[in-house]
Amino acid sequence: MAKEGVEKAEETEQMIEKEASKEPAEGGGSDGSHRLGDAQEMRAVVLAGFGGLNKLRLTRRAMPEPQDGELKIRVKACGLNFIDLMVRQGNIDNPPKTPLVPGFECSGIVEALGDSVKGYEIGDRVMAFVNYNAWAEVVCTPVEFVYKIPDDMSFSEAAAFPMNFVTAYMMLFEVANLREGMSVLVHSAGGGVGQAVAQLCCTVPNVTVFGTASTFKHEAIKDSVTHLFDRNADYVQEVKRISAEGVDIVLDCLCGDNTGKGLSLLKPLGTYILYGSSNMVTGETKSFFSFAKSWWQVEKVNPIKLFEENKVIAGFSLLNLLFKQGRAGLIRGVVDRLLGLYNQKKIKPVVDSLWALEEVKEAMQRIHDRGNIGKLILDVEKTPTPLMANDSTETSEAGEEEEDHEGDSENKERMPFIQ
Repeated sequence: MAKEGVEKAEETEQMIEKEASKEPAEGGGSDGSHRLGDAQEMRAVVLAGFGGLNKLRLTRRAMPEPQDGELKIRVKACGLNFIDLMVRQGNIDNPPKTPLVPGFECSGIVEALGDSVKGYEIGDRVMAFVNYNAWAEVVCTPVEFVYKIPDDMSFSEAAAFPMNFVTAYMMLFEVANLREGMSVLVHSAGGGVGQAVAQLCCTVPNVTVFGTASTFKHEAIKDSVTHLFDRNADYVQEVKRISAEGVDIVLDCLCGDNTGKGLSLLKPLGTYILYGSSNMVTGETKSFFSFAKSWWQVEKVNPIKLFEENKVIAGFSLLNLLFKQGRAGLIRGVVDRLLGLYNQKKIKPVVDSLWALEEVKEAMQRIHDRGNIGKLILDVEKTPTPLMANDSTETSEAGEEEEDHEGDSENKERMPFIQ
């Protein structure tokens, strides 16, 4: 993506002119905008119900307007995370009601300000956390979840920044207190959080990073990790062969039997942090067997044993911290520190690939296949490839579309990813 260092006001004007110059659709207004009744329309990815990829639809919805304390953002890019896949399957605690618009982070341009909003202007380039609804052309979110981005940060980089780097920073520095000379084991080292962890560890002297990842990713990420192991290997023995005492910090996004393995690798005063449970995701839809297996394999934690061995076990959920536990002020301070590291060229988001909104199913399949190195991004302005254009998922929200059978998605040719 080209450098975005243009005047903010000019960029907003150009965007509005571009929208106005589009050919009006049937039922559209004279200014070229789509309208739903009296409301202006936007494109959005909608999850019609929990299940497989066929539950995702690109539809038109009424465009939201900012309430008191909110910003309206014209979205340029959205981040895809493994939690989005789990949401699609309904594989989370207390899932929201469907239909819903998925997505928790985005970047774009401020288009309108709600009452009492201070510190922002129309035309500001920003990134934001959103409590769902991010995969759309326009979002509204409270000002406490919005952050201005540097002039030289692209919108795709900005959409790849909040979830991955804030999660990595909070776990390393706020929960585990990473210091010089310590050692860290991180699973899924080739993913967005894994790469953020590796970069942040490089900001502290003499930190040793052990990582697990699929073998085909090793060549691409070998320079960011001190010791790299295949995700299916006996990494416990590999780590102890190099460091007999084990490691100071274990960052686990897998769960299952990896919990017991992680605890066994901790040095005295070491910290194990669980921040995901991707082992529960095996097929395209939610599997009770995978859930039960993962739950059964988790080692039952004995507090007396933790006491005797001087070990710490912790959990971390950024979304709960933001949206349920009211720690937006704490996160803003972390984002400020992270942007300082970005401006010093010490960290940089790794973007795996860009996808059009029409290609959301293919992008999500790539996450499911664990094929990404870094972050997958939905580029709102990207034109889908001809393959995807012929298999468009766009419908009217009230329209009907014949659903794919659950098993059919594996037989379809998928678009190759774009770096």
